[in-house]
This record gives sequence, C-alpha cells and structure tokens, in this order.
Amino acid sequence: MKFSLPWLLLGSVALALCCQAAARPGSDAASLDVATIAAQELDRVMSLPGAPSYSYAFKQYSGYVTTDEHLGKALFYWFFEAMDKPDEKPLVLWLNGGPGCSSVGFGQAQELGPFRVKKDVPELELNHYSWNQAANLLFLDSPAGVGFSYTNTSFETDPPGDNSTAHGSYAFLVGWFQRFPQHKMKEFYIAGESYAGHYIPQLANVIVEENKKASTENYINFKGILIGNAYMDGDTDLQGIVDSAWHHAIISDTLYSSFLRSCNFSMEILSQECDAALDEFNALYDLIDIYSLYTPYCDLGYPALNGSSSSAQLGRTNGRFDLLKMPMGFDPCTQTYATEYLNREDVQRALHANTTGVPYPYALCRNAISSVWKDSDLTVVPIVKKLAQEGIRIWIFSGDTDARIPTTSTRYTLKKLGLPIKEDWSPWFSHTQVGGWTVVYDGLTFVTVRGAGHMVPTSQPKQALELFTHFLANQNLPSKPF
Repeated sequence: MKFSLPWLLLGSVALALCCQAAARPGSDAASLDVATIAAQELDRVMSLPGAPSYSYAFKQYSGYVTTDEHLGKALFYWFFEAMDKPDEKPLVLWLNGGPGCSSVGFGQAQELGPFRVKKDVPELELNHYSWNQAANLLFLDSPAGVGFSYTNTSFETDPPGDNSTAHGSYAFLVGWFQRFPQHKMKEFYIAGESYAGHYIPQLANVIVEENKKASTENYINFKGILIGNAYMDGDTDLQGIVDSAWHHAIISDTLYSSFLRSCNFSMEILSQECDAALDEFNALYDLIDIYSLYTPYCDLGYPALNGSSSSAQLGRTNGRFDLLKMPMGFDPCTQTYATEYLNREDVQRALHANTTGVPYPYALCRNAISSVWKDSDLTVVPIVKKLAQEGIRIWIFSGDTDARIPTTSTRYTLKKLGLPIKEDWSPWFSHTQVGGWTVVYDGLTFVTVRGAGHMVPTSQPKQALELFTHFLANQNLPSKPF
C-alpha cells in the first residue's frame, strides 16, 4: 500500500505525541486516540514569523471549525495552552465586539494574548501580562465573516445578528471540544469586551439551556462570564455616554442641556432636536479618541474597515449606538501594526488561516457586517439577571477613561438589575496603588480599572491580569495595599 508523504509524517508525529501523552501521568491527553491527536496536529502552530525564538514553551493551535455545512460557515480560532500546568488550568474563551471585530486581531494581538504586535514593524513580542499565565486561552473570530472566519453565503441571504451569532458560537464550541476533548471537562469561562456585552450573555444563555438537555458528550462545564466596558442596554448606555462626556468636560453646558431637554433614549426614534445634538456631539470625537480619552491619536493614520471609513460613527439604529469604529488602546497605532502583520501571507500560512482565499484582505473590523446587523437586542439585562439566578459567576469591569461605554453607562445598567448590594463601593489595590473601585452585588461583581480605556488589558495590563486571576479564583480584589 502506498502512502503520501504528508500522511506518513502526520502518522509519525501522531504516534510520537501519543507516546508523549501517555508518559505524562494525570495528563488529560493521556487517553486520546491516534486519530484525535492527528487531527489536533493539523492545527498545531509550530512557529510564527517574527516571534521571539524563545517563545514556544507553551503549545498553540489555530484553524477552522465548520459551524454550518449548508451555508458554508466556518469560524477561525487561535488557542494557547497555559504557560504552566495547562492540565490544571481552566479554559477561557475571549470575544471582542463590534459587531464585526476580530478577537484574534484585538484580544490576542493587542490586549491579553501571549504575543503582541511590535511597534513600528509588523512582528511580535511576548506579552509579560498575558492571561495564559492563569488559564488556557481560546480566541474566536465570530460571527462568520469576521477576521479570518468565513461564510459562503451572502449577508443579504443570511444576515448576521445576535441570535445567529450566539448559536454559531455554540456550534463552534461543540465542534472544538470534539476536536480537543482533553479540555472538555475543564472549568469553562467566557470573557470579552464592548459589544461582547451582547455576545457573552447570549452565548452563556444558550450554553445553560443546552446543558439542561445535552448529552454527556456535548455538556460544557460552564462556570462564569467576565465582560469589560460592556454594551448591555441601549438607553442607559446612551444616557451614560452623554452624562460622562459632560462630567469629563468634553461637551458644553449648552449642549448638555439640549440632551436633557430633547432626548429620550428609551425611544426607538429620537426627535429631530436630539439628532441635531448627537451630530454636534459626534463632531467632538473627530478631535479626540472616544475609546481612550487621555491618549493621543495615531499619527500614522488608521487602517480602513474593509475599505470603509474608520471615523467614529455614533448614529442611532434600531435603538442603539452602532459600534463601528475600531476600539483603541494605549498605543494609538497598535491596530495598524496588527492589520499589517495578519495580512502577511507567511503569517496566514503559519496560522492555517485564509485557506479558502477570501476575496478581501484581513481587517480588524468589517463594516460589511455591522452595516447589515439588524438583530440586536435593545437590552440584555433580563438575560444577565437570569444568569445570576442560575448561579453563573458574573463579573463586569470598566476602564474609567473610556467614553464609548463609560463607567457611568455601566453603573446605570447595573442599577436596572435591582440586585441587593453585599459589599458597597470601595477601593481595590494593585500593590500600594489604588487599582480601581468595586461593588459586590448578590450575584454579580462590578470592578472599575483606574486609568484604563476601552481596551483595559492594553492600557492597564498588570491590573487587568490581577482582575482576571481573582475572577477565576472567585476572590475579591485586595482591599488594602500590599
């Protein structure tokens, strides 16, 4: 019998990995069969262009999981094992928002992943505050059409939206756990930011409901959610944006009075006077970065959103602010570096990405998705309240220099939950300095991160990692200097 060279190599690698796994007492991988190991090996990332040569102490995998064969949908992931004792660490899925923004391009490449894009050159450097110090990290481009994820069906025929995204991400998880069964019984958490304030509660709700009827094979050991600067409620988010802008001395007393007089943000359609006030408000954010009030704009300019303008668009559609402008971080040019790096052909080959040759370049965010996004819940507050009642661990955090989904908005939204306060507003400490403020409700913990913008792990990486580790341990943040 003849074998092709690739399968000969794959068979050798699979056999070696199988023996290696068997030699690790207590390893989750010890019971994997050769076929499963071989399938995983197809997604193994052995090296990355521009990455430090000493950076491969942990395993990483990337590739596609088909979520809908009929529509030709496949979601792209990038997975990193924990740096130390991965068999003993939980599994965390990270989702960025948009809708239409890439978790690979933002979460991994600019925020909390092991590799960050380097300044001035499209290469990588190790992130000393990577969250895979505390957990196994899974980054997902969702829905289909975002980042490297793709669909063979037009958005006009199959428009993206909240409901389809939640069920698509659930289908991904079922398929991913089938490919990586050694991680299936780990404690599983979902984390993210921005429009993931919709994605995460909606996906969490699908998991909770499916777990009630799922077979043992598809059961997910789901424990909790962690969301930063979360877009959760249309009217309180809008009112909080306006109030925060006034408190941060961005808008005038006259403009603020116009909002108070003419805007009812709980209405589907705003008055002409309110629209005029919003237009005046939007113009101010052509001057400063709404996602990080006290950091500069990028002198290099910003990459286009799939060929569309990257300027802030704060228009109201179906009762919500569209989150069309890409989030920003501490280095205002990081998104440019990430776009350049992930468009390199050698990088895409190393990541097993863009295997179908889509007819458009990789983009951090795609207006083609956000512009057709019609299914958007006006509020996810009832879902969050239900999850709290189900006993799901819920932490919400907020960078307090973000003006897009400011702390003020989140406080208004959490008040709608009506949860009793167990431990009232108090400082938490990062060593000797105040890291922010926290309040513990019955069923939910809210944390602010002092001096952080919309992308908290980018602007305050040390505090973000401390917050993450305490969330996983279900421990309150330090209340005193240490």
